[in-house]
Amino acid sequence: MPLTGSSLNALDAPYFKSLEELDVWAATPKKPLDNVLKYPPRPLSPHSSGKLLVCHDYKGGYTETPFSLGYTFNFWSAADVFIYFSHRRVTVPPPGWITAAHRQGVKMLGTLIFEGNGEDDCLRLLVGRLPKSKTGPARQPTEFRSLPLSPHYARLLAEVAHQRGFDGYLLNFECPLRGGIEQTRAVAAWMTLLVDELKSKIGSHAEVVWYDSVVVTGQLAWQDRLNSFNLPFFLSSTSFFTNYTWAPSYTAKTVEYFRSLNPTAAPKTPRDIYMGIDVFGRGSHGGGGFGAYKALDHITPAGLSTAFFAPGWSWESTQDAPGFTWESWFTSERTLWTGARAGEPRVAVPAVPPNRPGEPPCAHGSFAPVASFFTHAAPPDPRAVPLHTTFCPGVGRAWWVEGVRVFERPGKEGWTDVDKQTSVGDLVWPVPALAWEGDERTDALPTATSEVTLDAAWNGGSSLRLGISAAGDDGEDAAFRCMWLPVQSVTITPGKSYEATAVYKLDQEDPNVDLDIAFSVKSMTSLSTYSDAFDVVPQSVSSAPLPDGWTKLCVQFETSAPVPDATTVKAALGFVISIVAEDPSTALNLSLLLGQLDAYPTPSPTAPTPAPMLLWADFAVAASSPNAQPLDGTLTWEVAATFTPLSNVLTLTGAEDPASAWPIAPSAERWFPRFMYFNVYAQPHRAGAAVVQKPEEAVWIGTSGYDGLGQAHAFAVRQVNLPFDLGGVKTVSFYVQGVTDRGEVLRWDQCVFVNAFLS
Repeated sequence: MPLTGSSLNALDAPYFKSLEELDVWAATPKKPLDNVLKYPPRPLSPHSSGKLLVCHDYKGGYTETPFSLGYTFNFWSAADVFIYFSHRRVTVPPPGWITAAHRQGVKMLGTLIFEGNGEDDCLRLLVGRLPKSKTGPARQPTEFRSLPLSPHYARLLAEVAHQRGFDGYLLNFECPLRGGIEQTRAVAAWMTLLVDELKSKIGSHAEVVWYDSVVVTGQLAWQDRLNSFNLPFFLSSTSFFTNYTWAPSYTAKTVEYFRSLNPTAAPKTPRDIYMGIDVFGRGSHGGGGFGAYKALDHITPAGLSTAFFAPGWSWESTQDAPGFTWESWFTSERTLWTGARAGEPRVAVPAVPPNRPGEPPCAHGSFAPVASFFTHAAPPDPRAVPLHTTFCPGVGRAWWVEGVRVFERPGKEGWTDVDKQTSVGDLVWPVPALAWEGDERTDALPTATSEVTLDAAWNGGSSLRLGISAAGDDGEDAAFRCMWLPVQSVTITPGKSYEATAVYKLDQEDPNVDLDIAFSVKSMTSLSTYSDAFDVVPQSVSSAPLPDGWTKLCVQFETSAPVPDATTVKAALGFVISIVAEDPSTALNLSLLLGQLDAYPTPSPTAPTPAPMLLWADFAVAASSPNAQPLDGTLTWEVAATFTPLSNVLTLTGAEDPASAWPIAPSAERWFPRFMYFNVYAQPHRAGAAVVQKPEEAVWIGTSGYDGLGQAHAFAVRQVNLPFDLGGVKTVSFYVQGVTDRGEVLRWDQCVFVNAFLS
């Protein structure tokens, strides 16, 4: 949550260092967090390429802070599962990371890890919580019994996932199990209890991933592939994550072994086996980093999936380099995931040692980006989660509200808040796929570029800069160019109507051209193939000028013909850019800033049209403590909807009239307004002065989000963070301003205030 000041409340129990801590937490009932987006599944890919699991492990985890720039993951269209990893016993993904993944239709998992001195907790995991009272069997057993197995921690871990809103766990047992085969059998059986509990509490999409470490004898012996020594763990989990030090031949051996299994005993596919790649290169084929593609060359042709471990390598390996900036990191990160641009230096692939003895040499081509090995996946259907992006990578140096900069961190230190992360435009990297529009031109296209900029925004902390340039041309067609520039993919249900909006402004105008920009939607069958399979109708937008030169465009669209055997189709939101040059021999050079894109279902024409609003706000002073200040406390508020007035005269013809007295909101459609986040402002009032509400003069102090409260409609106020002098101030008005999941910032007459008083 970007905010002023430098003080922040910690989230209650962000992780658990031991199972005992988990028991203490569970002793008090907890409500599910309501500030986390629920998981909306993406359509299953018909392609045979394996899945991608990305495992975090960035500096031990829990490094995100609203007071500095940090690492975030942004290439969700290639990923299927994300694991938030740390070395705590139970790693719970932070709320912002869960929401960011779910917004893209990606599962988010936590981690249960046992390493070092974790053997006692390994045993406790199986036998459950120990009682405080003296207890024992009613009669001594007369026959041998195996290690008792309790479902206690399976229930608790599933409850944590349900309460925090994530989708399962990676199980990482990296300490020996001294109980041998009796204990490993119990672990495998316990895993099935965990799978059942998770699916019962959070749904059939729940995942339990076993990491290749302990084998059936209880020894810690990484196998680097699926085989008989770890098979029971694979059969008991939903998927399997191999260690990283496999030889190239191990992918074929894994597939061959899998095919030897009884299909009824293993109702899985090779895609449920994730071959590990350590991006730091510790024993991984190819050396990790920009050499990771060499490992992928062996994984994806075999039909296996990939576990990409420690992608924060791109930050950690360069953060101390001279001239390091967030922008230089994003260039490196973008290259790793989507490739280099023309004219950029050739990607330096690490030198790696020869294959192991007995392993034949393998040839690899030049560098290939990670995303090129996986099927591109669009975000979920806006009918499930409205598509909203401000092209925010989860970081920024300032904050804007409708084109007005309301905050900037001193010294451009920046902030990180993954809760505010949205797509950075999944169709524009490494460069936009510019194409001619509307004819069969064969001449060379202009050059298109893309860049995330933290220097300007419509809402949030960033925008997408799109550039178009071309050399001068005396050809007969050079005076008029009409191009299609795709920006963002989206999943669409055929036969349903949608609306989409875009907010942009010209960043660099070319005085030699007349420019027309139209917002449009096309069907896409690949990352470079688009067709006009949608009826796109421009919608009227308020003629009132937007601040600072921004312009808003709106279209309504739906498929123009039935799509056989398709429940969903992939579409692209983008722009048709028409350029008329007065002198085509002059070089073309222009750019625009794209501040926001939204797509959502068209409201039913028979349904009421509710207007979002905030109903009330409240301020509760924090519990007294030696360090508490008078304005330390919690803001809370409630959201509501209002309807346009009805006629006071009923037009019903009688008791048998089948028409409803007023439009009814369809229960199957989402009509009640939902919010992305809330801006919070403060206005001081001096003693003796009238308390006049002037929200336009209030000072922005932060947004809702990850602030230790775990609530969607709350904000923790810390007096030390207020960006004004409180000398002589007796009253402070706090204002709450909602931003809907359709990107609409509420007018002040839809917002609320509450006064807080200094004693």
